[in-house]
Amino acid sequence: MSFAASAQGQSITYKDQSDLHDIAAAVSAERIEQDITKLVSFGTRHTLSETESETRGIGAARRWIKAEFDKISAACGGCLEVYYQSEVISGEARIPDATEVVSVIAVQRGKVDPSRYVIMSGDIDSRVTDVMDFESDAPGANDNASGVAGALEAARVLSQYEFAGTIVYAALAGEEQGLFGGRIMAEQAQQDGWRIKAVLNNDMIGNTEGINGVINNTTARIFAEGTRMDETEDDARRRRFTGGEVDSPSRNLARYIDWMADRYIENLDTMVIYRLDRFARGGHHRPFNDLGFPGVRIMETNENYNRQHQDLRVEDGIAYGDTLDGVDFDYAAKLTALNAVSLAGMAWAPSPPAQVQISGAVSADTTLKWQAPSAAEADHVAGYRVYWRHTDAPNWEFSRDVGNVTEYTLENIVIDNYFFGVASVSKDGYESPVVFPGPAGAFGE
Repeated sequence: MSFAASAQGQSITYKDQSDLHDIAAAVSAERIEQDITKLVSFGTRHTLSETESETRGIGAARRWIKAEFDKISAACGGCLEVYYQSEVISGEARIPDATEVVSVIAVQRGKVDPSRYVIMSGDIDSRVTDVMDFESDAPGANDNASGVAGALEAARVLSQYEFAGTIVYAALAGEEQGLFGGRIMAEQAQQDGWRIKAVLNNDMIGNTEGINGVINNTTARIFAEGTRMDETEDDARRRRFTGGEVDSPSRNLARYIDWMADRYIENLDTMVIYRLDRFARGGHHRPFNDLGFPGVRIMETNENYNRQHQDLRVEDGIAYGDTLDGVDFDYAAKLTALNAVSLAGMAWAPSPPAQVQISGAVSADTTLKWQAPSAAEADHVAGYRVYWRHTDAPNWEFSRDVGNVTEYTLENIVIDNYFFGVASVSKDGYESPVVFPGPAGAFGE
């Protein structure tokens, strides 16, 4: 089934995918509630907390998370590679003494292009008002048991399918102490040659009642950086003359997820926020962005600061603390479903086109070129779709299927008046994120 939204004689087309509807429907709010409740039961998950106890502290929490991933793998015939990833950190402001920062990683290996990765992450650790207080109860129900529960639930659902590319589910540690788990994972991935095309960092996906009094379970935010962190001086000079400030791979990843919300998640409108993260704050996608990998933060729209980083207490009739009663489990399931369909769509699609180039100065026509697919993906690629939009439009407005080629000319479409990009399409109609030409928009090889 094909859909189109007319725009000046052109259209945006896509193939509706029944499997993505099934994936969205399979996500369980009840299972997410059970997982969040279990994570809260460990009392505190502070990075510096107890590691020997079986019932309290971050050690018990990470062992339980690994056991859950192991169960999921057993249910799909061993389809997940589950392991701890760790590094000893010391001499840092928030980790002064030697501490092993341990994350839990589960890898669902792709069948066509296994070296291409899409990642969903949540953070294990929790905290109270004093970031160095590792003894007080820090339930961390929303921040960020919700993100870890989402990663576990996405693994349960997606492990029932096979994909062309590799999907990774990550429960990262050390976020509150300085984004250490993300840095460790990003650096190891770079060393191991992972071709990461997307990092979906889920940090607080369960709160629907904001500090501003707004209660809303129908919107979510996707934070995405603009100019890429690893841009060189030559890249910046080129971008000044050709554009790309709002077309980093992270921004086009965010646009892709926004489309998935529109197409597959009922009663959810996502806002792409043109910022790395909330104002002057950070999250675990940032270490990946620092190394040039596309990554975004997915989270609730309305935050409640009485529940974030707070000692458990009641003052002036206000209850402070990140407890279970502040989590809307149906909403957490909705955002988990958004992650799941986005991961599945990208993992079933071919790799985003590489080496995308554009020309057309002082011409009536615009020509795009890109690299042919790898030998591994040659039989998986059906063709390519060229996109363009007005330069002040936030989302792609027009598209054209151009066949299985590596060059296409849009006649009588002037390069000066639009931004352009290319997506790859599988034989089943699954589509990659759109790639803006040049280094500003490149998703890598």
